[in-house]
Amino acid sequence: MADEFNAEQKRYLEGFASGIAAARMTGGLAIGQGAAAAAPAEPTGPDAIHIKAQERTVKAGGKLCDQEKWKRAENPFDGHNRLKAEAAAGKHPKPEDNFRWRYHGMFWVAPNQVSYMCRIRVPNGILQHWQFAGIADLADAHGGGYSHVTTRAGLQVREIAPEHAQPFLDGLTDLGLTAQGAGADNIRNVTGSPAAGIDARELLDTRPLTKSWHNWILNDRSLYGLPRKFNVSFDGGGVTPALEETNDIGFQAIEVLEGAAVAPGVWMRLVLGGISGHKDLARDTGIVLKPEDCNRVADAIIRVFIENGDRTNRNKARMKYVLDAWGFDKYIAAVEEKLGRKLDRVDAAHVAPRRPTDRFSHVGVHPQVQPGLNWVGVVLPVGKMTTDQMRGLAKVAAECGDGQIRMTVWQNFIFSGVPDAKVAEVEARVEALGLTIKAAGIRSGLVACTGARGCKFAASDTKGHAMIIADHVERTVPALDVPVNVHLTGCHHSCAQHYIGDIGLIGAKVVVSEEGDTVEGYDIVVGGGFAENPKIGTEIWKAVKAEDAPARVEALLNAYLALRESKDESFQTFTARKGPEALRDAAEAQPALKAAA
Repeated sequence: MADEFNAEQKRYLEGFASGIAAARMTGGLAIGQGAAAAAPAEPTGPDAIHIKAQERTVKAGGKLCDQEKWKRAENPFDGHNRLKAEAAAGKHPKPEDNFRWRYHGMFWVAPNQVSYMCRIRVPNGILQHWQFAGIADLADAHGGGYSHVTTRAGLQVREIAPEHAQPFLDGLTDLGLTAQGAGADNIRNVTGSPAAGIDARELLDTRPLTKSWHNWILNDRSLYGLPRKFNVSFDGGGVTPALEETNDIGFQAIEVLEGAAVAPGVWMRLVLGGISGHKDLARDTGIVLKPEDCNRVADAIIRVFIENGDRTNRNKARMKYVLDAWGFDKYIAAVEEKLGRKLDRVDAAHVAPRRPTDRFSHVGVHPQVQPGLNWVGVVLPVGKMTTDQMRGLAKVAAECGDGQIRMTVWQNFIFSGVPDAKVAEVEARVEALGLTIKAAGIRSGLVACTGARGCKFAASDTKGHAMIIADHVERTVPALDVPVNVHLTGCHHSCAQHYIGDIGLIGAKVVVSEEGDTVEGYDIVVGGGFAENPKIGTEIWKAVKAEDAPARVEALLNAYLALRESKDESFQTFTARKGPEALRDAAEAQPALKAAA
């Protein structure tokens, strides 16, 4: 047919085709030589807010990072059927598809494990016993036969082969669960007070708020594909803290006193910008909200972040960096503009002090507000359970409690609704499963991320080393009579939040030869805290070989026991009184380190 056109017609058709190609690239059509081009079509739909933010970045001379290009080329939700087909065929995902699959909760963790890991969304960390047992069955059928409780009070299952990815997700749906948005640049699992609704000291039950926010996220596609991941937490003001100060947005239940600019009663205080891995805890904005307004305000905060977050540098893309650049006043003004109203503010003088928390109330037996009932916290060293243990624990929840299992941000869980007469049976059955409910020593406060066995970012085998440290301390510090938080994280992402532990270890490669050979090791910090005593820990040792880490922890604990004023002086209080450097010096004078020196 081309032979039917003369040369001039051919040139016209070539030009027309080029114009169509240009239009596809720019979003509009050229309307003639020398004439102004038509404006690109305005993006519409749920992805418009993200597309506009990307375009503003490029127009300002910025270069989108790879992840932003991947989102733009194919929205991860639109690519689901292709990803599903490739997984069914056993195909390993390319980097861009690994990123997209994370929108569905699946993380390809090669080369550490040539398989997927799935994170499961569990609002407020609460599962029914049959869901808990059902996840165990899915882990047997499609994964490695075990699960981990995460530091966002959820569950993750590992060693899922590509062809098992979609069947695993289908199984979650059958259990009334989802992994949607559990990874990548999305709002992660929403956390709340572990003892919500059963704690006599709490000001507010966080369960309705966490469930409402969970559903708000799931049903609004425009809240996916943020500049970076995002965390939201609700604390009810009770005995068991939710670590909301480590989140981008924290809502804290507070009691507003007479004389404030708002009516006295229970309100939610807004704190912003927490990201402990970047040495920052969320700061009080002075703003208070009615509990029913939390969703709308969180939504507006996130939309300001979507529009203004950094889409060029992943290391500076969290909301903290917008707050650092703008200041809180400018950011909150932008939020209020979106809401169309001013937010209420209350001076700290009109807020009752935060009630004391018990950092180990997630372990052991505690009376509930309901007479005759108790919650019982189970120690899970570094959060790992076999599927047989899971099914056994589910039976305990069903037969001795209210049927619920409540995960916590300390990688353990709580049975709730246990009658007084059943407490001894619960303890015996837990011990028969190889676990304990005793809140003593080091294991009850031991937290560790996945580590080098299953994460390519980790510099050290955190879970393995955590267990070695626990065994060593139990053998060498038998006088340890109070629980101590020891957090091990494998990299700068700080999934185990090492900066808020009594003792925190962050993975590092330690150079051991002139040729640059390295071994696994840690930098060590002390004195971190949370709740009524929030604090970022101070580094005291750098590049400690992993094999030497148990002796360092031993020396720190023995120095604490020797120099504390009383058993009531916590490790954090002791560290604050003595100072981190003095603690380091005292530890280095202990036999465990003095001989090595």
